Amino acid sequence: MFKEQNNMKVIFIKDNGKSGKKYEVKEVSSGHARNYLIPKKIAVQATEKLLKWAETKREEQEKEAEEKLKKISNYVTEIDGLELEISVKIGDEGQLFEKINQQKISEALKELGYDVKKNQIELEESLQQMGEFPVKIKFQDNLEAEIRVIITEENNA
Repeated sequence: MFKEQNNMKVIFIKDNGKSGKKYEVKEVSSGHARNYLIPKKIAVQATEKLLKWAETKREEQEKEAEEKLKKISNYVTEIDGLELEISVKIGDEGQLFEKINQQKISEALKELGYDVKKNQIELEESLQQMGEFPVKIKFQDNLEAEIRVIITEENNA
């Protein structure tokens, strides 16, 4: 009677839901590894050489993620507190001829060189009157900025 090893150390080479993330080293049941993870090219059996490779890849991935976060953080700092003036046509009774929505704010930000998508702009309802309004912009990693949208009357000169 032979005795089978219960667990096997594997390195994930693809993200696989709750099982493991790319370059993660885990101990899994040998049956699961041999019958599913390895044949589907989701993971490989860990060797000394592959463990060093995975560690290097993981470090590179972490460094990239840090740099990306730093870049986004700087961008958020730059945009936070920005005053965005939008000029619109006003009717005789002070009503706006157009509503200011996420799309309009996104376009106005793009004109200033900021790439902010309309779905990042938090606005409960369109702005429909002149004045100053605080508007939140959400970024990934739970970062957010607040800008002031100032709606003014368009000069017809």
